[in-house]
Amino acid sequence: MPLQAIKIKPGINRSGTATSTEGYWYDGDKIRFRLGNPEKIGGWVKDNGEHGSGPTPPAGAFWGVCRSLWNWVSLKGRNYLSLGTHLKLYVQDSSDGDLYDVTPLRRTATGTATFAATSGSSVITVTDAGHGAQTGDFVLFSSAASLGGNITATVLNNEYEITYISSSTYSIDVGVAANASDVGNGGGSTVAAYEITTGNEYYATAAGFGAGGWGGATTGFAATGWGESAATGVGVNLRLWSQINYGEYLICNPRGGALYMWVPSATPSSFQRAQVLSSTNTNTQDGTAYWTTDSSCPSLCNIVHVSDSSRFVIAFGCNDYGSATLNPLLVRWSDQEDYGTWAPAITNQAGSFTLSAGSQIVSVRPQRQEILIFTDAALYSMQYLGPPYVWGFNQLGSNISIISPNAAVTASNVTFWMGIDKFYMYDGRVQTLPCTVWQYVFNNISGEQNYQIFSGTNEGFNEVWWYYCSAGSTTVDRYVIFNYADQVWYYGNLSRTAWLDSPLRHYPTATGYDGQVFYHENGVDDGSTNPPSAISSYIQSANIDIDDGYKYGFVWRLLPDLKFDGSTVSAPEVTFDLLPADNPGSGYGTEGGGDVVSANNYSATRQYKIQRYTQQVNVRLRGRQMALKVSSEGVGTQWQVGNPRIDIRQDGRR
Repeated sequence: MPLQAIKIKPGINRSGTATSTEGYWYDGDKIRFRLGNPEKIGGWVKDNGEHGSGPTPPAGAFWGVCRSLWNWVSLKGRNYLSLGTHLKLYVQDSSDGDLYDVTPLRRTATGTATFAATSGSSVITVTDAGHGAQTGDFVLFSSAASLGGNITATVLNNEYEITYISSSTYSIDVGVAANASDVGNGGGSTVAAYEITTGNEYYATAAGFGAGGWGGATTGFAATGWGESAATGVGVNLRLWSQINYGEYLICNPRGGALYMWVPSATPSSFQRAQVLSSTNTNTQDGTAYWTTDSSCPSLCNIVHVSDSSRFVIAFGCNDYGSATLNPLLVRWSDQEDYGTWAPAITNQAGSFTLSAGSQIVSVRPQRQEILIFTDAALYSMQYLGPPYVWGFNQLGSNISIISPNAAVTASNVTFWMGIDKFYMYDGRVQTLPCTVWQYVFNNISGEQNYQIFSGTNEGFNEVWWYYCSAGSTTVDRYVIFNYADQVWYYGNLSRTAWLDSPLRHYPTATGYDGQVFYHENGVDDGSTNPPSAISSYIQSANIDIDDGYKYGFVWRLLPDLKFDGSTVSAPEVTFDLLPADNPGSGYGTEGGGDVVSANNYSATRQYKIQRYTQQVNVRLRGRQMALKVSSEGVGTQWQVGNPRIDIRQDGRR
């Protein structure tokens, strides 16, 4: 028989068996498709910025698990990146690349906190009646006096993590063991500044009345505090932030908490903390007013957004005028071009509207000339009409779902999102998005950790990514990708907690569980280690029949077709394997194959060359079906597969 080309359609197809999906790719990890051809995904490098203020995190550059990233540029051209974690709020300044703690404060008390040390221990007991803190919260002390021995004023006047003891006491670990002379209480002038209550790292089931999800269902949506932890207890849901810039100011909101604004300072060293929006706020350095907001500003909110149309600040799922109770279906907006005016009047455009379908607003995404609002039962369009109605609301679809607040993303003017049991898209009308890996994703997903699911774009490769927790996992460990240019799906394994593909940065930005910021599509290796380590990647086809599986075939050589452009080492290599099977249910026998090594040196300046590599791979295998697998394990290796060929002949019927 002549040489037979192995031509496989782009995308991974897991909608059937490995035999019924013949002609498709069936499995893979850390690969993508570009113009129909599979290739290894790009690598990532670790951000070199360090923690710029506050206590040193146990690992990485920031405290907590980051669930939100936002990027914008100030009027002076400084590039800012804000990170919202379950413990802190940070801002990175392009001038030095460090992360600065700008977490808002909820309480500042002077002269109420006292200290008590135990000789030989670094744990200090703090007494402060009504402190309102829980374990894991942070407090910043200043103006405290020495306790008389090792616990000096310099030791005390820092930021510490709290361990709750009672409503009037808690402990901190100052890292220095006290001695017998530490008998003082810190004096009467100590200033204790308490940061906003921390949130949860992941969804955790609580016991007792009121525990579980909204309406009693454990779907990942907390009934207690809408994602906020109670002052002396533990909520069931994880902390999520919404962030957006208003000019050069940052407006942000921890889900279920207050609205905050952060205003840039001249230098990172003078950064102020974010301030609650519903008050008059002054610059602590010179006393000048930042802003004054009327008393009608929402004090509780699930999502905050700033409209492109006439710049309204919009609160989704918030408390109404004169109420302290959060209404999860209420939408309120400030006056046009005025984030400080929320009380409706004939002289302004502030107002509100309550949606009717569903039990809560889950997510919000801007679209062309409209804002998409996802409840847990419907999709709404919010459009600017102008006075007197200001904003109009139209239901675009009912009986639809969205799996998490961060599961929707817009690319090429189309909004894509993950529902609780399928994918959707909106391009002017709501449609189901066909998915060839539906069973692989939804049959092995942790429904309890739905809140952790997030999405993002990778515009350079025409991709939409969803990261999720596999069944039984409490951490994000998998992703699924839709390539909207080629209309194909693929997936892989990778742990990330947030993603932002911003045109203001050279590479897509992501965060990990280790407190690090990563830049993706940068290089070809895993830059989370030093030195960088290899990214293990592979792709495997569905079963390829030989004469419709009637006769055995004998394969004795394989002619590879690929390129190594983008590699960074001399003689990069991949492995080609053919996996034989007698019948669909027999499993694969001993594979045949070998390494394909490039003859080029890609560590030289000129990386794109005429391809020269191993011309044939000698194999010796027999079967009715076979699958092709291409994989790599080497540092500095980048590859793309074309149409390999095999030399095959008939070898009888058994």
